[in-house]
Amino acid sequence: MDSSSAIARALRRAGVSDVRDDTTTRALYSTDASLYRVPPSAVVFPRSVDEVAATLDVCRRDGIPLTARGTGTSLAGNAVGTGVVLDFSRYLGRVLDVDPEARTARVQPGVIQADLQRAAAPHGLRFGPDPSTHNRCTIGGMIGNNACGARALGYGRTSDNVVGLDVLTGTGHALALPGHDALLDPLRELVGGHLATIRTEFGRFGRQVSGYALEHLLPENGFAVHRFLVGSEGTLGVVTGATVRLVADAPLRSLVVLGYPDIVAAGSAAHTLLRFRPTACEGIDSRIVDVVRTRRGPGAVPPLPGGAAWLFVELAGDDPDELRARSDTLVASAGAVDGLRVDDPSRAAALWRIREDGSGLSGRSPKGLPAHAGWEDAAVPPERLGDYLRDFDELLDSYGITGFPYGHFADGCIHIRLDIPLEIPGMFREFLFSAAQLVSSYGGSMSGEHGDGRARSELLPLMYSPEAIRLFGAVKAVFDPDDILNPGVLVDPRPVDADLRVPAARALRTDLGFRYRDDDGDFTRAVHRCTGVGKCRADTTAVGGVMCPSYQATREEKDSTRGRARALQEMLNGGLVTHSWRSPEVHDALDLCLSCKGCASDCPTGVDMAMWKSEVLHQTYKGRLRPMSHYTLGRLPTWAALASRMPGVVNTLTRLPGARSAGLTVAGLDRRRRIPQFATTTFRKWFTATARQRSRTGEPVLLFVDTFTDHFTPHVGVAAVEVLEAAGYRVRITDRPQCCGLTWITTGQLDTARKMLGRTVTELFRAGTPIVGLEPSCTGVLRSDTVELLGSEPARVVADSTRTLAELLGDWQQPSLDGVTVVAQPHCHHHAVMGWDTDAALLRRAGADVTRLGGCCGLAGNFGVERGHYEVSVAVANTQLVPAVEAASPDAVILADGYSCRTQLDDLTDRRGIHLAQLLASGLPHPSS
Repeated sequence: MDSSSAIARALRRAGVSDVRDDTTTRALYSTDASLYRVPPSAVVFPRSVDEVAATLDVCRRDGIPLTARGTGTSLAGNAVGTGVVLDFSRYLGRVLDVDPEARTARVQPGVIQADLQRAAAPHGLRFGPDPSTHNRCTIGGMIGNNACGARALGYGRTSDNVVGLDVLTGTGHALALPGHDALLDPLRELVGGHLATIRTEFGRFGRQVSGYALEHLLPENGFAVHRFLVGSEGTLGVVTGATVRLVADAPLRSLVVLGYPDIVAAGSAAHTLLRFRPTACEGIDSRIVDVVRTRRGPGAVPPLPGGAAWLFVELAGDDPDELRARSDTLVASAGAVDGLRVDDPSRAAALWRIREDGSGLSGRSPKGLPAHAGWEDAAVPPERLGDYLRDFDELLDSYGITGFPYGHFADGCIHIRLDIPLEIPGMFREFLFSAAQLVSSYGGSMSGEHGDGRARSELLPLMYSPEAIRLFGAVKAVFDPDDILNPGVLVDPRPVDADLRVPAARALRTDLGFRYRDDDGDFTRAVHRCTGVGKCRADTTAVGGVMCPSYQATREEKDSTRGRARALQEMLNGGLVTHSWRSPEVHDALDLCLSCKGCASDCPTGVDMAMWKSEVLHQTYKGRLRPMSHYTLGRLPTWAALASRMPGVVNTLTRLPGARSAGLTVAGLDRRRRIPQFATTTFRKWFTATARQRSRTGEPVLLFVDTFTDHFTPHVGVAAVEVLEAAGYRVRITDRPQCCGLTWITTGQLDTARKMLGRTVTELFRAGTPIVGLEPSCTGVLRSDTVELLGSEPARVVADSTRTLAELLGDWQQPSLDGVTVVAQPHCHHHAVMGWDTDAALLRRAGADVTRLGGCCGLAGNFGVERGHYEVSVAVANTQLVPAVEAASPDAVILADGYSCRTQLDDLTDRRGIHLAQLLASGLPHPSS
């Protein structure tokens, strides 16, 4: 069977309900978090085990490869294939049962690890393995790779925590493990004939994950087939259910941070700390700490002890005195340059966050070049780690390659992405073989937890004897004789340098709207920032995260930041997506992007999908007719300026039911939205009329008058002037209206935006004073997009001079807010570009009780107003904002600096949001009316 459509028809005839063979879906699933691009013929989202079996039957009958996938966070190319990809994460993601007495849980393969933790927590239990992707990876994926995570020292690997498995083999045979089955008799015979090989080559140390884990089949290990299948990467069977072990967390934790002169010293010391019974012992060095400071600001890294490399050692217990004594003894006897015990949970969480985001943060090397997976998971016996790190650094130097090493040091496992120049033919392959020879010389493993996939399977003969390699093939033949399941991995592997994704895409540096300063002016390099780590699929709203609001609403891969990046990558390589900027697949993927910029801060790889969407719209509609909303919402400042001449007349017209409905329809907007009322007096008019009443002393500050403040909410500007003058500033505005061009940018009208910003920057640069913005999205443009669009020195100066109100006020003794409860919805651009921590600190200094919401309001400028977006806009609002506001006490202040956030609140709730300026002004001796 050749065509994708024929495969899809066959699957639907077999009773599989959600089968997709459209180009968009195939493009999204053509890669995982690895370097490899293998477009599938179809993607299946099974709703039941019966549909999994039916899919397997069709594939076996017609010789179609089948690859099982969780959330696609595999770094080695374990979850891509040419045939059918089975995505378990959409429908088969339930925790079926938690048995607190047996300390087990029954789960479907698509359940997210964090969801299992939430289900187990009320019983005081947890699932032990916790990879850094715990808030989006599936248990099925963890079983496929034998995932471990930072706390494997305390809880073991996934294989140590699987009690039972339900599996469909490549022949369609259902196995319920553990248990006797005639299918396993040939496997038992194979093991019996190769006992010496298995006993001498397998299970030599804890992180030996490469190849099949044959040690579990030894008689002395109970012929534990269910544990053996963990880590087989979907090549032997498809997991349809699992029973996993749960553990009780010790009630107390202590984090000890130890400083060493270099990473070799830290690696040499790690295994000596095992006598203190740590639950985790992680290593990083100054290279990754420096990149966190550079990309997220100095405050992102809490103070560290002296040294240039650090071990994070976590101890757990139930006796605080014993735990404290053990921690102090560890610090004193670890042979470190310096050390400290971290008792503050928030500080400890900030340190662990550096480690958790390591995979994404290291997507750019110390040279600032793209850094790739492929050799990101090697492991050696822990006592040999220091020497291995020394030799590995020498190997990197010999190739001129750099990266940020980190990892599970006491386990001997090192993670690193490397800036291997993939454009040089043969270099990737040559380096991998050299690195494999090095790790093999240390008795190590190509993979310590990620599996071998396409990146390392071809290297296995450097680690195992020919007899062991032949044994792999014989085992494969028992379970999957027709090589249907995930072919090209582990047995009969694809070459390590076949199907590479990045080299297939041409550079694109000319005729672009933005400058892509951090990507050498190359749009292709920018788009390939997305390595697929999938943090955009995680719900991080509870901890203040924003990315990715549309995915949280739809749960569709195409509506995630990663999905959109994959569509753009396919556009650039011209494989599946063939119509360049105008490709329907690209516009389909970008349609529900809110341009919230949440990814610009929340994605550890530095993706800025809002910028890329603007670029696509710019390129698509250059010299062509645009969607009507681009002329209405996209040019809102122009229409607002015209309406301000007769605001009363315009407001009356927009309140007339027939005129309102017709106007919205013609404008390309959703008829369920309100048309905002224009202010009868603009802020600029008020400012001019009251000029004589204001202070003429104090440090000058230029208040940037945005369209929303000027024409819709001048009272916000009035409050800001009162606050600034109370803080000792002399407030100025520009002589003529100036615009940041935000609405032109979001609709891709970049030529006009650039001209407009050029005029604005010239005017602001001449002022030579600090600039304070009130509307977060406009402030974000001045801080970020201005430099990307103009690239001039005045633009950089303006960006550096622009402040939020909270940033400008600094340590000002603001009015007391004692007893005030604040429920705050930070604007997405505020969160992403400026950061909201300064605002939170100001409010808490004033005595307010602050609850900070995560996620997006869902309106997001023009997005939620455009026709076709209303339902998603409301769904986004309902992820956190609306429930939190409805649950807030009647006297709570709903703080929302963004005009769009306040508008969404007006439309969907009976509460009203206010701006920070209004809240502060309300406490002044003479508050604004």
